[in-house]
Order: sequence, then C-alpha cells, then structure tokens
Amino acid sequence: MASGSSGGGYADEKGPGAATMQALGLQQQHGGGGEVEEESSEMGEKTAARTRLSGLLWHGGSAYDAWFSCASNQVAQVLLTLPYSFAQLGMASGILFQLFYGLLGSWTAYLISILYLEYRTRKERDKVDFRNHVIQWFEVLDGLLGRHWRNVGLAFNCTFLLFGSVIQLIGCASNIYYINDHLDKRTWTYIFGACCATTVFIPSFHNYRIWSFLGLLMTTYTAWYIAVASLIHGQVEGVAHSGPTSIVLYFTGATNILYTFGGHAVTVEIMHAMWRPQKFKAIYLLATVYVLTLTLPSASAAYWAFGDALLTHSNALALLPRTPWRDAAVVLMLIHQFITFGFACTPLYFVWEKLVGLHGCPSLCKRAAARLPVVLPIWFLAIIFPFFGPINSAVGSLLVSFTVYIIPSLAYMVTFRSPQSRQNAVERPPRFAGGWTGAYVINSFVVAWVLVVGFGFGGWASITNFVHQVDTFGLFAKCYQCPPHPAAAALSPPGAIAPAPASMLPPFNSTAAGIFAAPVPSPAPAPAPMHFVLGHHHHHRHHRHGL
Repeated sequence: MASGSSGGGYADEKGPGAATMQALGLQQQHGGGGEVEEESSEMGEKTAARTRLSGLLWHGGSAYDAWFSCASNQVAQVLLTLPYSFAQLGMASGILFQLFYGLLGSWTAYLISILYLEYRTRKERDKVDFRNHVIQWFEVLDGLLGRHWRNVGLAFNCTFLLFGSVIQLIGCASNIYYINDHLDKRTWTYIFGACCATTVFIPSFHNYRIWSFLGLLMTTYTAWYIAVASLIHGQVEGVAHSGPTSIVLYFTGATNILYTFGGHAVTVEIMHAMWRPQKFKAIYLLATVYVLTLTLPSASAAYWAFGDALLTHSNALALLPRTPWRDAAVVLMLIHQFITFGFACTPLYFVWEKLVGLHGCPSLCKRAAARLPVVLPIWFLAIIFPFFGPINSAVGSLLVSFTVYIIPSLAYMVTFRSPQSRQNAVERPPRFAGGWTGAYVINSFVVAWVLVVGFGFGGWASITNFVHQVDTFGLFAKCYQCPPHPAAAALSPPGAIAPAPASMLPPFNSTAAGIFAAPVPSPAPAPAPMHFVLGHHHHHRHHRHGL
C-alpha cells in the first residue's frame, strides 16, 4: 500500500536503517582494509543505536500510538471546565451527557475512519502515491463528494482547529496564574504564545509518540488529583447544588461536553500516521472509555465539594487550596496543553504548507519558517477573547457540531447512497449497528439531534453567555476573572462594590417550563472558599480564586 507523508508512511519505516547499511556497503567496497571494516562496524552500531532510540521516542505509527494520540488529544484543558459544566447542568444531566456524547463522538469518529479508508483505497487503485503527502479530511470529502463538500469541510475544520488552539493558549495563561500571579493572564498569554510557536518544528503526527504518552500521563494525574483533593477537602459550608437553574446555563454546559468529545477533527491525520490505518476503527471508542474514567470522577467530585461556587469559577483548580500537589497538577497541565496545541495546529500547518507549495519540502527548517504565520492569528485571538470556559461552549455549538458530527454523518450517507457504492464499499457497517439501514438511522438521528440541540439551543445559549462575558469584561481583558490584587484591594475606597461574577448571567427570565422547576432567579454567587482555605493555610495570596 502506498504510504506516508512528510514525516509519515510505511515506506519511511526502515529508511534510516536501510540508508545506513547502504552507506556501510559502499565504504566496504571502496575502502578495502580491515581497519575500515572495523571503523564501519563501530559506526554502524552507533547509528543503529541512535535509530532505535529515535524510533522508540520519536517515530510512531502503531495502533497504540494512535490510541495515545486520540486519548491525549481528547481531554486537555476541558478537563478543568467540566466541573463548571456540572454546576450548570446538575449532577445527573452532567453524567448522562458525558456518556451520550462519548458514544456519539465515537460513532462519528468511526464514520470518518471508514470514509478515509474508502478514499485512500479508491486513489491507490488509480496508482496515486501518498508517500510525500498527508491526507486530510477536506481532501477525503473532495475525493468522495466533490469540491463543494471540500470547501465546507475545509472552512469548518480549519476554523475549529484555529479556535481549539486558541483555547489551549488561553488555558495555559489561566493555569500558570495559580502558581505565579505576579503577571496578569494577558502577559502570560504573550509568553506561552511564543513557547507554543515551537511546535512548528514537529514534522507530523508520527513524531508525537513520546509526547502523546506523556500527555496522557499528565492528564491522568490532574484528573485524579482533582477528584481526590475535592473529596479530601469535603463540602464547603452551605454548599448548594441548585443546577440546572436556567435554560441558558443548561445548554451552555451541554455544549461544553459536546466539545469535550468532539476532538476528532484530527482523526484523518492520526490515521494517516499509522502503519496500518485499518486498525483504527475501534481505537477512538477505546480512547473515549479511558477518558470517561478521568472526566466522570473529577467533575463529579469537584461539583459535590463546591456546588454552585463553580458557576463563578470555570477552572476547577481555582477552588482547590494551593499545595505542592496542586502546583504539580498545574505544571503538568501546562505541558499537556502545549502538546495539545501542537495536535490542533499540525493540521493547520499542513493546510498552509499545501497552500504555499512547501508540503513536500524535505527541509524541516524551511517548513517551520513557513508555518509561523499560522501561529500569529491564534496568538491574537487568545488575547482578544480570554474567556476560558464560555469560549469552549461557543466553539462546541457553532463549530464542533458541524465539523465532527453533522458533516461526517451526512458525508457517509451521501457517499454510500447508491446500491453500487454500498456493494463496492471497502468496509460495511457493523452488524450490531443494523447494517446499512441501522447506519442510516443512526446518522439521521445524529444530524437531527446535534443540529437542533447542539447547534440550535446550544448555539443560542453559548453565544448569550459569551456576549455577557464581553459586556462584563470587554475585549482584550487584561486578567479575566482575576480577584483584586491585595495592593489594589487595599487602595479601594470603602464601600466599593465588587464587579459582577464572570460566569453568572444577568437575571433575565430564561427558565423553561416543563424542563426545569418554576422560575428561579439566577443564584447569588456562592461565598468564595477563601475563608475555608485560610483556616488551613496562612499565605492568603496563594489562594486566589477566580479564573
């Protein structure tokens, strides 16, 4: 099977070793003496050792690598906002939506993998060689359905990945603030924007082997830290679990979970980096099962401990007392967000390389220099919209809903609409799904549900919340949801009124009769857990809350 890419394919797997052996053979032919043979043998051993080490850490393409990439990419900074979503949804709805969207996301990831295999198989029958080319989702749509589908897929996919990268950058600035608040979040965004720009030097998804593994370990630690620390901390005094209180908050929380399990916009690139892409079919489902073991305990425990206080703290780390364990979680999440930034940006790098004609360039330095303009708008947008939490829901409803749910489902149904295409399909629908009829029924349900609930209600709710953040904090907010600095607070005039909490919506009537209880006014901000924490820790500046 034809393979590969710049940085990735079957043909490249044994390339370094083969080149080394060929070089040694030429030296032995022309060198002649025993000393040359001995030096060549020693050089060959060193080169072989370096090749093995490089393959172990750098050059991946197995099913395990794909699983680590999917799981690591699926849950990053969104892990910190899921307790906030539970406060908006309530415990029961939060758990049910995670399970439901986890299954929905796994199904559409499966559809994307089938369409990729169909496209690649058809092209290889026509003797197309992908050795120096990375196949992407918009090219799959182009090859199977034509340029109009390609244009729509490209627009949604690139915009989603762009804002996905923005969210990672915002998350970096939000998290580091809990360790070092001497700099405001906007300044930290400048710093981490420069750090994340170094991902231009990572050639392709083949080269994320060690990073995916480490990223998942870091997320696992952070998730279980939040769960255990919340249980040990116990419930704050007067804790209330009043969610859901309004339809706006309810659907805002639901679309954040839709975003959580919609991370398969890079599915095609991960498959293309595999040595045997046919093995991908169940990988995303297995990754989702593992991710649920992280998201459900951490979100449930944090909501149990802090309740409605999470409505004004969209980052769960803000409510946990500062300890070495929490600092470790922050640092590990920062590293993981750097990795996830690379995951989201790499497909954008590929698109840009193809646009400027450098995708097949063998020089990594030239490609890295060409990729830098992609980082600049991400950096700029992260400074304009620093609304960590609300921006997740907006991206989920407006972009994720189409990119990874609606478009793949429709594309699958249109691709296999004729009896001949179903007869010649590379992969038929599984029997447990009901064959072709069952697949079409499931896809129709996915399209209808996500279009109405995800894009419709979710879009309305998340945009309403997002606009409220802009009205409250303005664009280019210097330090979103930051508490007053002690020095500034000391200078405040007596009786000054604190600004409204960030994530609370204005008390307009948005309660839906029949779905929720009788109209309830927007909950008053729960008392910040500062006084609970200060009882156990005397360095009050370490216990800043807010995001």
